[in-house]
Amino acid sequence: MKRFKKLSLLIALMMLLSSTAIGPAFAETYVIQSGDVLWKIAENYNVDWEYLAEYNNLENPDLIYVGDTLEIPGEGGPVVVEKEGVDITVLGTADIHGRIFSYEYAIDSMDADAGLLKIQTLVKQERAMNDNVILMDVGDLTQDNSAELFNNDPVHSMIAAVNYMDFDTWTLGNHQFNFEKDFTDNNIATFEGTTISANIYNDDGTRYVEPYEIFEFEGVKVAVVGLTPPHVPIWEAAATSHFEGLTFTPTVQEAEKVVDELEGKYDVLIGAFHLGQDGEHGYDGAAAIAEACPEFDVIFMGHAHSQVNDVEVNGVKLIEPGKYGWALAKADIKVVEENGDWMVDMITTSNLETYSVEEDAEMAAAFQYVHDASIADAYTIVGEVTADYIDEVDYITGEAEVTTMPTSQVVDTALIDLINDVQLFYTDAQIASAATFTNNMNLVAGDFMKKDVAYIYKYPNTLMGVNITGANLKKYMEWSASYYNTYNPGDLTISFDENIRGYNYDMFAGVDYEIDITKKAGNRIVNLTLNGNPIVDTQSYKLAINNYRFGTLMGLGLVTESDKYFDSYTEMQDAGRIRDLIIKYIAEEKNGMATPSVDNNWKIVGANFEHPLKDEVYEMIIDEDITIPTSEDGRTPNVAAVNIGDLIEMGYFNDEYELPILHTNDVHGFYVEGAYDGIGAAKIGAYVEAVRAENDNTLFVDAGDALQGNNLVTLSDGEYGTEIMNALGYDVMTAGNHEFDYGADQLLVLESMLEFPMISANIKKADDSDFLTPYIIEEMDGFKVGIFGIAT
Repeated sequence: MKRFKKLSLLIALMMLLSSTAIGPAFAETYVIQSGDVLWKIAENYNVDWEYLAEYNNLENPDLIYVGDTLEIPGEGGPVVVEKEGVDITVLGTADIHGRIFSYEYAIDSMDADAGLLKIQTLVKQERAMNDNVILMDVGDLTQDNSAELFNNDPVHSMIAAVNYMDFDTWTLGNHQFNFEKDFTDNNIATFEGTTISANIYNDDGTRYVEPYEIFEFEGVKVAVVGLTPPHVPIWEAAATSHFEGLTFTPTVQEAEKVVDELEGKYDVLIGAFHLGQDGEHGYDGAAAIAEACPEFDVIFMGHAHSQVNDVEVNGVKLIEPGKYGWALAKADIKVVEENGDWMVDMITTSNLETYSVEEDAEMAAAFQYVHDASIADAYTIVGEVTADYIDEVDYITGEAEVTTMPTSQVVDTALIDLINDVQLFYTDAQIASAATFTNNMNLVAGDFMKKDVAYIYKYPNTLMGVNITGANLKKYMEWSASYYNTYNPGDLTISFDENIRGYNYDMFAGVDYEIDITKKAGNRIVNLTLNGNPIVDTQSYKLAINNYRFGTLMGLGLVTESDKYFDSYTEMQDAGRIRDLIIKYIAEEKNGMATPSVDNNWKIVGANFEHPLKDEVYEMIIDEDITIPTSEDGRTPNVAAVNIGDLIEMGYFNDEYELPILHTNDVHGFYVEGAYDGIGAAKIGAYVEAVRAENDNTLFVDAGDALQGNNLVTLSDGEYGTEIMNALGYDVMTAGNHEFDYGADQLLVLESMLEFPMISANIKKADDSDFLTPYIIEEMDGFKVGIFGIAT
């Protein structure tokens, strides 16, 4: 049924004026604690929450911060008559990805704002304040961070953890389908709450799990609806057994269907969606569902790994608690009875951050086996790394942690080459592609341990070999190269499209190619060859990719199921995961010695990043005086290039710009020193070289009458003069009247011999078209210099 949110500010103020009296008051000071919301504080002091906000000059009553103080009105202040109502707290986690402890096993490091142990501390606090609590997880619970070590346990460690914490619902995320379907089936069977997702169907038309769960608190019915990204069959296309017998339906369509099914059965409607605010790859996200279904009171989101609060779409509040346990999402919902019906009076959302929260000691003890087993596995030695694979992980700072540009995505590296070498070897392919999953990924000299493999290859992907046409290979490579933003004159850094995840930028082995980022996306791959020969559109090539990318290429229409000729999972089961193949390759093919080697088969071209101020700008970046922006959700770094022109406009540098212009005129072929007082070509060249050494932005021009006069040039009809001018490195020359002494046809011959333009704007052909190029535009690191030629 159509529902309305209560109360409007106007109605609230009218009630306030009619039920309160204002007089002299003293104020008590209250210090805001973790988990506080304004209306509960107001309720505890028996004052109206809107008056409390006005009394403290709060611009946004939803935003109060731990440690701040509130002045509480005392006697004589407005008092509200307590409404009959029910307070309900809904808590949600998202994208925990195998994290019970605050630890990242792939890099053997603490992660202060992660893990269910910290979430448990907050959950206990919330349950102590209110008996009416729903605790939900909205997906991607059982994969990553070495969680696969426990896949064969009767009860998976992550399921055991959420059972320990008494989770009420669990929404299936897409990564729940990274493994065989019986693994997912067992997790559903052993979860003690309700597994929900409305848009997953069995072949017989029944839903795979419950579409929703309804809870009741003091007579108030709360419905929680689950949804899963419908692209699981695309992402898992290489392993159809992971979702065998299942169909995934569109999100908005299914949300509307469930709302109709629930009509009359609920008082509060909650979304527990493994969907981001915005959709991707053609399916709709949570915002679109809110637009279509305003019946939802609040939607808890996941999948995007974003930190979202204070967002409202079509009257529906949206919240997402980031990834790994960065926060516990919370919605405090006050429901009041009006004319016999329960109505939502107020909803306040917040993300309770975990960074400074202590881990729950009791739960830590119960799950110590998970930590111990994960650490032991991470430290299993599988070989030796003889030297660092990437010397400077951050391209600008040189540090091991990327804060500017990741080296692994702007130049060819031994690390990507290693992954591609493994893929080529086991598929017997001609070409392979691999992506950077972690910006800081590297292999450093020393013991080669399993944790190092997990660090450079984050996901449990399997390996595929497919046949692909040359035409479709080019389309795939162009799709990948769209990751780069188009170069603009004056750019000093390479930047990435903020809407493309780094794991969707692939680098290729087996072929040689260049990426011209001055060109628009779709036309950037140039000089593409295989063994020195151009790729032929109609020819078939063997390509090695992971199973996730196989799904991508299927979705792009570039390969089909019948193109697959190798599947490591079919051949080797779990031992066929690329991480395991890397270990196998080093152990068996390299005698346990991992030695970096890079073939430099690709590079970025077309852009000129040199500028007299470049070094100074890079120092400012290193010193953090200039910050390279990241995407709004923080997942894609370096989404805008640092441009010298922009910096000058922003006042970073003096507006004055040194542009040396050197010019000669009427040389008349006197390129030998001393003849008719000429200084000669050798001295001219030496002077020009000295000036250019001081400033790359030096223009060297000639104003005409250079190719006629002295026998040195005249006896060759000016042609020998063109060789000298080319050697001197002119940027442009204007045609003088004596350049016509050999006739117009010979002038055009001379022009063709020059390695720089010959210009003149006022020489026309009989049809009034230009005889020569009238002008040129030189781009000098962000500045455009126009050079016009006029002949007598």
